[in-house]
Amino acid sequence: MKATRSFVFLCLVGFCCFVSYDMVRRPALALLADSLGADPFMVGMIVALSTVTGIFLKLPMGLLSDVLNRQRLMIGGVLAFALPPFFYPFISDLPTLGVLRLFHGLATAMFTPLALAMVGDWFAQQRGEAFGWYTSATQGGGLLGPMIGGVIVYHYGFSPAFILAGGFGLLAVLFFWLIPKEPSPASSSSQSLANLWSEMREGLRRVCQSPPILMTSLVEAAKMVGNGTLMAFLPLYGLLIGLNAAEIGVLFGVQAFTSFISKPVMGRISDRSARQPLIFGGLCLCGLMVILIPHIQEYLLLLIVAGTFGFGEAVVTSSTTAMVADFSQGKGLGAGMGLRGTIMDVGHAGGPLVAGILISQWDYVGGFLCIGLILLVTAVFFGVMMIGIKKPAML
Repeated sequence: MKATRSFVFLCLVGFCCFVSYDMVRRPALALLADSLGADPFMVGMIVALSTVTGIFLKLPMGLLSDVLNRQRLMIGGVLAFALPPFFYPFISDLPTLGVLRLFHGLATAMFTPLALAMVGDWFAQQRGEAFGWYTSATQGGGLLGPMIGGVIVYHYGFSPAFILAGGFGLLAVLFFWLIPKEPSPASSSSQSLANLWSEMREGLRRVCQSPPILMTSLVEAAKMVGNGTLMAFLPLYGLLIGLNAAEIGVLFGVQAFTSFISKPVMGRISDRSARQPLIFGGLCLCGLMVILIPHIQEYLLLLIVAGTFGFGEAVVTSSTTAMVADFSQGKGLGAGMGLRGTIMDVGHAGGPLVAGILISQWDYVGGFLCIGLILLVTAVFFGVMMIGIKKPAML
């Protein structure tokens, strides 16, 4: 019962955090950067900067959480969701925007791997379904955030959208304090720096020597290459074909809604069957949708493609998160989630940067084609490498 209550409050925290986060980054961030004079490459860089923080911090945070109290470590991440949105209204140049994005990246870097590790601890036998529900809660934030943000930016401008985003972040802080307190690991109070480093290093060694964890994390990175590309350049493509900020926000909302309703179901399916075929099929679907987007100018068709991408995203994430937890086992859950997050963020940061270069050279058709092919090739590579690897028995 305590785990269930904690899980409900954690889902509420994740929901509010990502309403706040996605109100800022989709579609407002790309539109703000564009209004400040950014070219496509610079837009991609601004969008990618927040994930750079995650590249460097998610793995250390995950390793620390295996030997220290996860809940205490998480508070820094929740505050990093809540506070930065209040500073965006004062931004008037691209360098300052870039610095703020780096700071805002502390949010997902310090929160996400720890939250996932906690869910994996609480529900060892139903991980796929539990991860599906939790990520659906965060995806619910991803559903409302862009829609609310897009409408507010269109009708009232950037500042009101950012201030409201900060309000949702503060609500997340309130829900976080309602989560029943987790006891600290028995050894954490007397842990010396040398012993702490030794345990972190051992956790890193375990997860880095697991091919299934590395391959599954690579799939997440590829998916986030596609996701990051859409986050940065779907708003600009939408403007090019005559859409307004509110209509673009609805595109992201449909993507998030489809993912939101699909993740628990696909997570339950992945618990009852092999996860690898679901991951392969979901990533292929995402890649094909990315390739299709610049060939479409009809709004209804774009909504369908966005929703289909969201479904593929749900299929991938509900299975990859559970698979990493399966192969991390025991005390290595934080390390596994941290490594997954680090590799994933390499893709998330690289996607907008690479797409910006490709679009500058070959326009949207060529750029989106190359990004889609990256996803398809990664899916085939994953499928070949994971042949014969079975889910480990639960400890």
